[in-house]
Amino acid sequence: MEFDFQWLLVGLPLAFALGWVASRLDLRQLGRARRETPSAYFKGLNLLLNEQQDKAIDAFIEAVQHDPDTAELHFALGNLFRRRGEFERAVRVHEHLLARGDLRAQDRERAQHALAQDFMKAGLFDRAEAAWRALEGTSYDHEARLAQLTLAERSRDWPRAVEVATRLNARDVGAFASRIAHYECELALAADAAGRPLEAEAALARARHAAPAAARPPMLIGQRHLSAQRPAEAMVAWDELREHQGSGAFLLVAEDYARAALACGRADTARAALLALLDKHPATELLAALDLLDAEASAGRPAAASGGAARPNQPRWVAQLQQVPSLTAAQHVLAAAPETWGAPGLQALRAAVARAARPLQRYRCAACGFEAQHYFWQCPGCLSWESYPPQRIDALQ
Repeated sequence: MEFDFQWLLVGLPLAFALGWVASRLDLRQLGRARRETPSAYFKGLNLLLNEQQDKAIDAFIEAVQHDPDTAELHFALGNLFRRRGEFERAVRVHEHLLARGDLRAQDRERAQHALAQDFMKAGLFDRAEAAWRALEGTSYDHEARLAQLTLAERSRDWPRAVEVATRLNARDVGAFASRIAHYECELALAADAAGRPLEAEAALARARHAAPAAARPPMLIGQRHLSAQRPAEAMVAWDELREHQGSGAFLLVAEDYARAALACGRADTARAALLALLDKHPATELLAALDLLDAEASAGRPAAASGGAARPNQPRWVAQLQQVPSLTAAQHVLAAAPETWGAPGLQALRAAVARAARPLQRYRCAACGFEAQHYFWQCPGCLSWESYPPQRIDALQ
């Protein structure tokens, strides 16, 4: 089969023409890419990486002016403004983005999210609340509801906090039952302060229903009973707290527990319960409660029940000081005459004082606050010379 050279004469010009068209298309794409990513953007990025934020912001502003339709440049500029604390300028950038009609739905949500962060950082919580609410039902829904919960806590708007936390808890995106119980307890305290005891009881009932294992509701219930001269009911509430929570939160009401027992004639029952708990969890709060009960047994109920000073039980406090050295236990031991300390008590006192003093036997740099056990002429933290006072922290305080 013979090759026809006439096809070669036709094919060469055709191939040349196709190559020329392809090169022109590549040049157009390159020009379009240059227009879409102006050089000022790369300049700003380089300055940002070099931690020159002022110059980077100027470069980004120039890039936005050359191509105001580029959303990414606006986001970068707004984030820079927020990081620098220029919240008003950040808000303007993100509001300008939201005002655009051609913005994609995804970018619109992103701009709304950035605007909400601007308001939060600026401390404009009312406007932040509205901005976060606008994000409900979007891809930022969970973050928006958490932010609304934070705002409700900051403003102490406990009904709103209960509402938001209940919705979050129902969506099974986290455990919020304990927080709901705390919010209801705050509502109960506010109702009692306003003279509305029925509302307080209802709030505490809701708190117990939200988190049956929470420690705060029974603790508050017992305190309300004691203040209403119902010591037996207070002991019932606190016995439940003691049995389910161990020492934990019960330590906060241990002395009140002793006073309630004295008021209703159940001192022996309370003493047995406190001693059993003390064997498992040695704590100074339990010892103080036992001192109240012992004072009643030796001096009579009126003085102890009125909250007067109770004489410390020296052997118990010395044993506590030996087991768990603390300044509180040492203070109670020191309240007695030195001849009652004994050798174990004196040794325990020395150990407690040494343990408490050890963290304070350090030098602190006056320039940066760097602490060290040894004296330095030049601070290892900020490299300042002679910035360490010659006295240790315990001498300076």
